[in-house]
Order: sequence, then structure tokens, then C-alpha cells
Amino acid sequence: MTEIATRPDVSGGQPDEAGVRSYDVVIVGAGLTGLHQLLLVREQGLSVRVVEAGSGVGGTWYWNRYPGARLDSESYSYQYAFDKELLQEWRWEEVFAAQPELERYYNLVADRHDLRKDIDLDTRIASMAFDAETDTWTLTSTEGTVYRAKIVIAATGVLSAPNFPKIPGLENYKGEWHHTARWPHHDVDFTGKRVAVIGTGSTGVQVIPEVAKTAGHLTVFQRTANWAMPLRNRPITDEEMEEIRAGYPEMFKLLRGSFSGFLHSWDPVKSTEVAPDVRDARYEEAWNAPGFVKWIGLYNDLAYDADANKIYCDFIAAKIGERVNDPATANKLIPNDHYYGTKRVPCETNYYETYNQDNVELVLLEENPILEFTEKGVRTAEGDLEFDMIVLATGFDAFTGALSRIDITGLDGLTLKEKWKDGPLTYLGVQVAGFPNFFIIGGPHGKGGHGNGPRCAEPVVEWMSDVVGDIFTKDIARIDADPKAEAEWSQSVVDAAQGTLLASAKSIFFGDNIEGKPHVYVAYLGSLPEFVEKLYAAREHDYRGFLVH
Repeated sequence: MTEIATRPDVSGGQPDEAGVRSYDVVIVGAGLTGLHQLLLVREQGLSVRVVEAGSGVGGTWYWNRYPGARLDSESYSYQYAFDKELLQEWRWEEVFAAQPELERYYNLVADRHDLRKDIDLDTRIASMAFDAETDTWTLTSTEGTVYRAKIVIAATGVLSAPNFPKIPGLENYKGEWHHTARWPHHDVDFTGKRVAVIGTGSTGVQVIPEVAKTAGHLTVFQRTANWAMPLRNRPITDEEMEEIRAGYPEMFKLLRGSFSGFLHSWDPVKSTEVAPDVRDARYEEAWNAPGFVKWIGLYNDLAYDADANKIYCDFIAAKIGERVNDPATANKLIPNDHYYGTKRVPCETNYYETYNQDNVELVLLEENPILEFTEKGVRTAEGDLEFDMIVLATGFDAFTGALSRIDITGLDGLTLKEKWKDGPLTYLGVQVAGFPNFFIIGGPHGKGGHGNGPRCAEPVVEWMSDVVGDIFTKDIARIDADPKAEAEWSQSVVDAAQGTLLASAKSIFFGDNIEGKPHVYVAYLGSLPEFVEKLYAAREHDYRGFLVH
């Protein structure tokens, strides 16, 4: 990588007379992507600052510290590949690491590479505006700190904007309440308490069994049942860790060339091409195996053939029935509104068995909706319920939420919120026409929404570093997405999802898990290598699809 001398017209963060702190690059977010991007930009000799809303680094693994929070990608597939020494030093405790271990890991990376000196914590960006005369962005935090940068990189993540239920009166509730995505740093004690958990998505299926262990009584409010699968987590032995370390070079090469950056890959054989007994034996084997082998490790027609998927749904439904003692409760926990895999597949540990406990009750919001929060709990259609604690496991405004909550203004007064009101528009998932020198990593139309986060982000972060280098070494004033290329790319992303099983369900992949948002596909269905090839080909062909000035 070519080293670039720090630009003499940039003060490197010293406030000017107006109190503005100027940098070559500002990165929004100090999660796994933002930390890696900071390291690569800084290595080029540029002045760079990361602004992070949290009080610590780690992004997802800083904020989501609720009981039960853990990976559903194998731990050793989820780490950085660039630090060879750390790969040999770090020892993963479990096949699927829990939040505390992941937070320790990202803090260690920040310390090893002295990244904290370039990070402003407890700093939430409220607004950003592009100045067409100077080709720079001005960013203002909620506390009034002002930054100026030639380039802004949003590393805000897919799952970082909490979704609060559209139920009135939360401010009236006098008891203790927490959102899983904003869990406190102190221990939360459920012992003997009357607890309500609202939500049974990926977060809910993790937190519910933990709450049920000590709560006096737990009431679970379910909007939609999900096809949750057993995680099968366990500790990693010393011998296994030695083998894992020895296999890192081959593993990372494999993951980079895989469909979604996971250790599991679709079987090109169709389930309809094998005998039913062979198929069922394969399903049984997968059921007893760890992680996502129970989804992307199976026959590929499960992703697009409704009849094939229904057979697998029936298999899983029978498993749920075996785990839940009460048939009526089991039936409530079996989805009847979507195919398997059309929503994010939650991975769980003893989730279904939790409903066999005498202190656990399941309430379907469809049958008994919550009308409002009250001082002592909630008012439902059937009457008032009192709780000592309420846990909101209501998920995220995914993909677009983190950026839509910032007032971002581009050329000619155009706001990102207005441009995206009918669904996101991007070019290659990294730029939005009319917002020059503003780049997105891990937002809408990127591969990370359907993949292993670090593996999907890594090649994009490297590409972004090359783009930053080009801007400064080639004296480029601005790079913007060509509106025509943006329209073609965005349409191709949407078209790829139309007619698929995914399109048949409300989910984060279509944004309509959030009340009022349009049903528009927001992720990316192609393979990781295909996505990366498109990015690199565009740069290598004189930034094809971009407007360079």
C-alpha cells in the first residue's frame, strides 16, 4: 500500500477558530468494521477520526450485552484475519463465543494497534452536510462537536438501530425496563420477579431461557413464531484450538471464496433428487450438528422451492413438538406465516424447553394484543398485567435505520431520509448518488446482511482503503455514484429477490418488520465473491458507474 503524507491543509483534529476539527477521513462507528477501516486508513499516513456513540469499542458486541447474547457463526471464523500474531495467541473458549468474550477480543485489538487515540467515544453524530464548494463534509454531534472531512465512511452496521414497539405509554411504566440492544453494564437480577419479555426473534430466543432460570414468573409476548434451531454450543478443547490455528490460512481462503463467508455451503444437490429416507437422515444429522449447517449446509432447493421447504418445515415442526410438553403451546411456537429461512434463522439453547417450566407463560399478541404500557405493567385486550420488569426484545430497524436516524444532507439540499423514503438506493451498496465522498460499509445492498460479518466486511474495507488512497494520491475532488448506475444496481438487487421465498415474508431483509416501512428488499442475494468482484472491477475500470471529478 502506498503511503500518503498527511495533507498540509488539514490540521489533524486541532480545532480552528470556529471550533471545527478537520481530518482527511471521518469514520462513523467503532465496531468490527470501523476498527479495521481506521487501521488501514491510518497506515496510509492520513489524518483520520472515528466517532462512536458508545462508551467502548466493539459495536454490536459492545451494545448487545443481554444475558444469552452470543454468536451463531463459529467463533474462529468471525475474527480478524490480518493480525497473524493475534490469530496464534488468542484462544476461543467456545465454538460460539458469548458477548463478554467478543467484547474482550475487540478491546484487545484496539489496544494492540493503539486505535483508541484516534477514536472519540460517547459521540453520536446528529447531522452531516456536504459543502459543494469545498468538497468536504461537516458533521455535528448531539453535543455540538463539529468535524470536517473530505471523506466520510459510515461503518454503522446492519443491526445497530434499536426498534422500540409502537405501543404507547412506556414513559408511564414505573418498573425496571431494558431494551436488549441497550442493555446496562451492571448485572440485571431477575430473581423472583415478575418479568415480561416482548419479542421472540433472534434476540428473544437467546434472552428468554436466561430470564426463565431465576424469574418468579416470566410472560413471553410473541408477535410471530420463528423457526429457531438448536445452536449446539460447547467449549473448545486445547487440542481443537491447536488444529484450528494450524488451519487458519486454508480456512480464511475458503471463507473468502464461499457464498456468505460461513463455514457451511449450500449442497448443489436438490432434496427432491434424493430418496426420502436419505433426505430425512440428512436432516436428522444436521439437526444434531452445530450452527448454520441446519440451513446453508443443506440442499440448495430449500432456499427457493416451496414444496421442498415445506417438507423441511414439517421436520422442524415435529422436533418442536417433541421438545414442548403441551401440544397447544407447541402449536403456538410453530410458525404458520413464513417458510424456513425467509426470516433470519435464530439459533437457540433450550429455548423450546423453557416453555415446559411452570413459571413461564406464552401470550400471542395476535390473540391478546398489548394496548398500552401502564404504571405497573401492560394493558392488554383481556385486561391489565403487572410486572416488576419488562424486557424489550423487539429487534432493530435494520440496514437503513442507523443512517436514516442521522440528518444527512447531500447536493442541492437532498436528504438521505427523503431519498430512501420508498426504500434504499445505492450503487454497489457503497455509495448513494448525490452524496459525494460519502461511503457506506455494511448498509443496505451489502453482502453482510446475508453473511458472516467480518468475512463479508474484510474485502470491502480493503477496497475502501484503496479508494481513499486514490482520492488523495490522484488529487480527486469528489467521487459520487452515477444516478444511472445507481438505478440499475438497485433495481437488480430488488429483482433478484422478487419471486423468491424470501419475498413471501415480512422480515428485516425487506424492512417491513418495522411498522410503516415499505416492503422493499434491502440486502444482497448474490455470493460474496460475486459482490467483491463487482466492487474491484468498477475501480479497475476507471471507477465504472461512479462520477469522478
